[in-house]
This record gives sequence, C-alpha cells and structure tokens, in this order.
Amino acid sequence: MSVQEEILKEIKAYQTIIIHRHKNPDPDAIGSQVGLAELLKNSFPEKKIYAVGGPINDLDYLATMDEVSDETYKGALVIATDTADTPRISDERYSLGDRLIKIDHHPNDDAYGDLLFVNTNASSCSEIIADFWRLFPEDLFMNAKAARLLYGGIIGDTGRFLYDATSPHTLEIAANLMRFEFDAAELSRQIEQVSRDVARLSGYVYENLEIDENGAAQLIISKELLEEYGLTVAQTSGIVSLPGKIEDTKAWVLFVQNPEGTYRVHLRSKGPIINEIAKAHHGGGHPLASGANAKDKAECHQIFAELKKVCQ
Repeated sequence: MSVQEEILKEIKAYQTIIIHRHKNPDPDAIGSQVGLAELLKNSFPEKKIYAVGGPINDLDYLATMDEVSDETYKGALVIATDTADTPRISDERYSLGDRLIKIDHHPNDDAYGDLLFVNTNASSCSEIIADFWRLFPEDLFMNAKAARLLYGGIIGDTGRFLYDATSPHTLEIAANLMRFEFDAAELSRQIEQVSRDVARLSGYVYENLEIDENGAAQLIISKELLEEYGLTVAQTSGIVSLPGKIEDTKAWVLFVQNPEGTYRVHLRSKGPIINEIAKAHHGGGHPLASGANAKDKAECHQIFAELKKVCQ
C-alpha cells in the first residue's frame, strides 16, 4: 500500500479531521491547508473537517480559520500541511489528536507524525494535495472552492510559474485546476498586489540594498523603519523577492527586526545553496528559499558573511 493510500485510509476512518499549517502563512500554507479541507468536505460531507491556526495576516481573501475547542481534538485525525518541523506548526494543539499526518514539500529534517508524505520535488504543498486528488478520482471530488485555493498555493510558491521548482507537471496540475469555475486572473492580482505602504518600503529596498562583487546582497530593516512606514513584520513578506529582480544579485538575505529586537531572516538564491546557512541559524527550508532567525545584529553580520562565501 502506498503512503497516499494509507493517508486516504486514515481520512476515511476518522469522523473528525483537523488540518494545521505553519505560522506566518504564505499562499501555499493556506492553499494546501484549506484546499485540502474543502476537498475533503466536498468528498465526505458527513465528516467534521476544520482548518485551524493563528492569524493569517493579509491572506483573508483566500480563507478564514475555524475556531475549535480542545475537546474537538479527542479522537480526531490531525493533518499538518506545508510545515517542515513541529515548532513551526501553527496552534500547538496539533498534539492533542489521535493521529498526526505530515504532508509537505520541504526537506524532511524533522520526520514528525505517525504517517508522513514528503515530496521535495513538488513545487508546493498545494501541488501535492492536487496530485492526491487526481490519484483517487473515485473517492475525492474537486470543486471550484478547493481548486481556487490549491491554484493560489501553486502560483504563490512558484512566483506565478517563474521559479525553478516549476515543472511541466506543475503546469499540468495548474491547468487541471483552472478547469473549475474561479477567476484565476483575479486571484493572481490579489496575490501580487501590495499596499501603498509596502510599495513605499519596496523603494527603500531598491535604494539601500547592499550588493558585493560576487552578487551576495543584504538589507537590514529595523523596527524603527517599520514604524516609520506603518508596517508590521508580517506585512514585509511582499518585499522578500524584490532583490532577485536585480541582475547583479546571485543570492540575498533580508533581516527584518522583530519588536523585541531579534531578526526574522529571509534567504533567497538564484543558484547557490542557502538552506544549510538557515539550518545553522535556527531555521531551514528549500535549497534556494529558506528562513532563519538571528538574535542580534552581530548574528546578522555572521549570516551575511556565510552568504558571501557560498556566492564566491
């Protein structure tokens, strides 16, 4: 029996299913989580299926989270999507369920769960969920609501099919999802658009980005600067990819200071492998897109020094 068959068997066996995703979600986190929830609701209308987690920031155009009590977890199947390790699972009550399933596309450094399916070749976790649907046409039934969410997750994690993870299979899956009735163009605009304050900060990024002779780039965004622009740390996600549009950049790191003084670290690359740097600084992720944490500016300088080495 394949792992996908085992997952479907578990889904069929439980009356209550609670689906989690990672903290500080992006479109793929919401798309895979709520896309799976909507797919299962459409396929098993007699079951109680919930999508839970903390704040979703500016992604409320995609979905909203369900509110559930601790009691709901008793005897429930819990599924975590798009989450590489347990500290990143949004809502720590995931451990209260009867069984835990991990579905993800990040490197499997934390092999948590009673059952797990990880495909690092997939462009996104949403692509994995869509593959799961296509694998069992007699059991799983797609609708426009689920298709919209999964499509949104795919275009979010592929940069609208611009990133290296995009494969012919990714495009095939996206085409299958587009056959359902939702406005794909409007969804692309919603994912791409930013607020005026973020647009102003984008100008600051281009104006102040430091790039060395080998294409390693960095920028530190202080909490004072965020206050000046009227933005929260979560609202800076829209600027992370901007340095990649500059032809001189090979890999880059953005340090965004949290209110308490630590830094959220965003690492991206056009070629050099950067996820080992992230792992060394309380993070991880894909070879070309990772996140980490820095306790102070000294650690930020250390991370940039390591980035410069891999770009040489």
